[in-house]
Amino acid sequence: MATITLTFAKDINKSVQVGDTIYRCTMSGTVASDPIEIGTVTAVTAKTITCNISIASTRPTTSDFIMFSKDNQANLSSIDGYYAEVEMKNDSNSAAELHAVSSEIFASSK
Repeated sequence: MATITLTFAKDINKSVQVGDTIYRCTMSGTVASDPIEIGTVTAVTAKTITCNISIASTRPTTSDFIMFSKDNQANLSSIDGYYAEVEMKNDSNSAAELHAVSSEIFASSK
């Protein structure tokens, strides 16, 4: 199987790992084409991704948008047995709007 090494000027996303699938979209102005699979990641460094590609695969250009997806079987996770409750109060005398609420979780028992 043929391989291709994609080299980037800036550091790539730290989440990319061996086994992920790499895709490309061709940009036409502000419109992107449907994602086209490039191949499966076989090696990653700070600025390069090496993947296996089929001979028929079209190679990306420098103007393509590159993205990746993970194998949902290997990276499947969910919250199991833990929960949180939040109560929010407005103690002021005037009306207020809540614009955003966010949270962070991480797996600590792996």
